[in-house]
Amino acid sequence: MESSWEKVKLEMKQSLPDHSYRMWIQPMGFLESGANVVKLSCPNSFSKKRIRENYLAGLEAQFRKLGCADTKIDLMVETAPAKKKAVKKSSVKAAPGKTRTKAVAGTFPAVSAAPRRTNRPRQMTLPGLNLRCDSGRMLKKGYTFDRFVVGDNCDFAYSAALSLAQHGSANNGALYLLSDTGLGKSHLSQAVGHHVMSQGVSDKVYYVTAEDFTNEMVSALKDNTINYFKEKYRKKCDVLILEDVHFLSGKDATQKELAMTLDYLLDAEKKIIFSGCYLPDEIPKMNEQLKSRLTLGLVTKIDTPDFKTRVKILKNKSSYAGYVIPNDVTDYLAQELCDNVRQLESGLMGVARKGALMGEKIDINLAQSVLSTIARNRKAITVDSIKKLVCTEYSLSEQELVSPSRKKRVVKPRQVAIFLSRKYTDQPLKQIGRSFNRYHATAIYSINAVEKQLKQQGIFSEQMNHLYRKIETGRLK
Repeated sequence: MESSWEKVKLEMKQSLPDHSYRMWIQPMGFLESGANVVKLSCPNSFSKKRIRENYLAGLEAQFRKLGCADTKIDLMVETAPAKKKAVKKSSVKAAPGKTRTKAVAGTFPAVSAAPRRTNRPRQMTLPGLNLRCDSGRMLKKGYTFDRFVVGDNCDFAYSAALSLAQHGSANNGALYLLSDTGLGKSHLSQAVGHHVMSQGVSDKVYYVTAEDFTNEMVSALKDNTINYFKEKYRKKCDVLILEDVHFLSGKDATQKELAMTLDYLLDAEKKIIFSGCYLPDEIPKMNEQLKSRLTLGLVTKIDTPDFKTRVKILKNKSSYAGYVIPNDVTDYLAQELCDNVRQLESGLMGVARKGALMGEKIDINLAQSVLSTIARNRKAITVDSIKKLVCTEYSLSEQELVSPSRKKRVVKPRQVAIFLSRKYTDQPLKQIGRSFNRYHATAIYSINAVEKQLKQQGIFSEQMNHLYRKIETGRLK
């Protein structure tokens, strides 16, 4: 029967998409057989659930093709012998007037811990639940490999991320995912973390943005706890996911600390995933030591999805959300919303929700009414039209906007115009920079400056939302 199982696996490999086979079927193993029952192992209970729901019928059908008509499959969770770890006592020197306990991996600063229970095995964290990570932000629930739609625009990036999650090595322990906003680099990078944790490889997955890393380091310096910070990232981290690398521009101290941390992780053959909108060489004020480490591994780009891939994305999201969208409406959305995945998702949700709330049939007319409020006419949105809008809003002339002036009343509108040009046009960054008589490095700096100010959620955010609405509704004059 074990030989029959190998034949079944081969048939499943030929009939399933490569990434689905590698994710779910390949890790399964043969345990035993008898009385028309085949016992197969799964890496964990989440994998067992997904296989039962999506692949069990197909597996049993393949056994029937081999002449095992009455064979039933019994899925078992693979168990591994518990590893005993020596408990090491360590003393931590407390700052004057403060009492500290031993730092727990993944928390910073250290807090008092409840008494440890030694008579109960640790419960593994599984995808599909609220997966935690050991530092920074939570991994998003749906950002897993099986939820990622693979197309020609991202097949290499997907394969590289999956390979790193499954194997990784000293020669391929780092990956840099490059793409514009909303194309899936966050999904892929977090999928690596989900996979590592769900397979029980490690739960020391640190997911942070470059801004989080910088703020945490500054806080450690202020609190005189920098040694905890260094130990956490250098010795207690098995997978580091660092997003928005371009935020490090101009932060020299953070760059130096990160470069040294990466040396520790790479020497220890840990997994590192970077993501950013620009290549390291294009990020202004980035020191050479960090640049070399960011590009030490594989650099792969995610492009804008083509029509066929956009249709697959919409159908995938409809399936998971429980939406019933006619094929002609799906095709229409894929045709009209061609910028990024977030835009596709926004259009899909808009159509589904309006249909449900208004009790209307989901058809082309409904989709057109929804897209009229979110879709943009690209031909009408140009760098020149954005310049005119910004000049009108900020009471400037176009000559002032592109002049060498460093006055605040000119610099801020110029940065806003560059940011909007990047967001709403297909022009490459170098061309946008030239349109404002600036180098592309200055254009990147301007975009970073606007993004940083937007995160403060103040009056500036309201001003930008006002500009967004004008551009998206065609009121550029």
